Amino acid sequence: MLSDTIAAISTPLGEGGIGIVRISGKEALKVMKKIFHSKNPKDWNHVKSQTMHLGYVVDFEGNIIDEVLVSIMREPKTFTGEDIVEINCHGGLIPLKKTLELTLQAGARMADRGEFTKRAFLNGRIDLSQAEGIIDIIRAKTDAGLKAALGQMEGSLSRKIKEIQNSILGVLAIIEAGIDFPEDEVEEISTSKVQETIKEVYEETEKMIKSAERGKIIREGINTVIVGRTNVGKSSLLNALLGEKRAIVTNVPGTTRDTIEEFINVGGFPLKIVDTAGIRETEDVVEKIGVEKSRELLENADLVLLVLDITAGISQDEMDLINSEKAKNIIVLINKIDVKESQAEKQRFEKVVEGIPHLFISAQEEIGIGELEKMIEQLITDRGVESTGDFFITNIRHKNCLVRTKEHLNEVINGIKLGVSLDIVSIDVRSAWESLGEITGETVGEELLDRIFSDFCIGK
Repeated sequence: MLSDTIAAISTPLGEGGIGIVRISGKEALKVMKKIFHSKNPKDWNHVKSQTMHLGYVVDFEGNIIDEVLVSIMREPKTFTGEDIVEINCHGGLIPLKKTLELTLQAGARMADRGEFTKRAFLNGRIDLSQAEGIIDIIRAKTDAGLKAALGQMEGSLSRKIKEIQNSILGVLAIIEAGIDFPEDEVEEISTSKVQETIKEVYEETEKMIKSAERGKIIREGINTVIVGRTNVGKSSLLNALLGEKRAIVTNVPGTTRDTIEEFINVGGFPLKIVDTAGIRETEDVVEKIGVEKSRELLENADLVLLVLDITAGISQDEMDLINSEKAKNIIVLINKIDVKESQAEKQRFEKVVEGIPHLFISAQEEIGIGELEKMIEQLITDRGVESTGDFFITNIRHKNCLVRTKEHLNEVINGIKLGVSLDIVSIDVRSAWESLGEITGETVGEELLDRIFSDFCIGK
């Protein structure tokens, strides 16, 4: 597969200022020469790397397809570590697709998902965690998420993992010395040193695992669900938070029959916010499906925004939700204070939501929306998740590898306490090293690699 020359469109399809067809492999220049006519004759064998050339993409009948700029990048100092040619076309669907078709006719193969990045990994340009950092950059929802992804792409996680692996290799060296020189005094010193180092590595691993809660939120966002009865103002709240009219707002109950998902940025944290169908008993088949989906989303939410209507009182279902286990992740929003805001009504609602984060708002008039955003940010930071540039784990795969590492290290600690011989203990020490190697790709199998890179888009 690595011997093939591959090609793909590396920019989103559609109208735009520019579109790029990327070619990588030992035949990249040969493929390009078959379909590109430079405005100035070139000796392509001696053209310098990292240069651009103006000319035309021409089909095999001599018809001009597009005027383009061709970028030449010679191995090994390229993204994939191979020769790369990028054909910069005008950003339209037809010139891009025709140019790609011509590269395939000229001898290139269509790239698989993530194959350019996979080649960068296989050719030693980046490790696996850095490759995953690239997809995180593309998917970043906030500045904090982008900063974390950039750090990972630049090797911050790789360096940390390598540091821990080196400590583990030091332990293995001590064990080997203890096995080769089994005198009682040497073995006692070896055991003591192994125990000390493994404890340090265990604590460092545990610290990294704990950082995954913050990393998950920065990377994936906080699953936030807007719930409430029909016509309490859920869609108006979504529109107010987004600053645009995304959801349809009417006085007709049951307007929102399916969920509406959007991302918003609150204090540097991405909120995946979902406006759900109003929870009520209904005979409408479509609305009933929406209500069931709302209940399911409610169960899996990180944060619940329960909207109440100050003009309609509190229902038993709303009381049940306020008093349920979900109350620890809930903010109660008493809406429509622009319609009715008597002191008696406020006091009645205050009594019901006492001890639970709550606000009196008008989603329609955007009263209290700023205070709501501050409250959400405070709830997040109270959970120990701060929007900082500190090191943290953002990938669930990496967390799972660290959890396995911790388990092996725990076996080592317990084994030493029970007096198990160092040569037996070394099995778990080596397993810990291998689990860490899965993060950077040192000890990962082909099947897992295929699964990871299949998450990438074609052209990346």
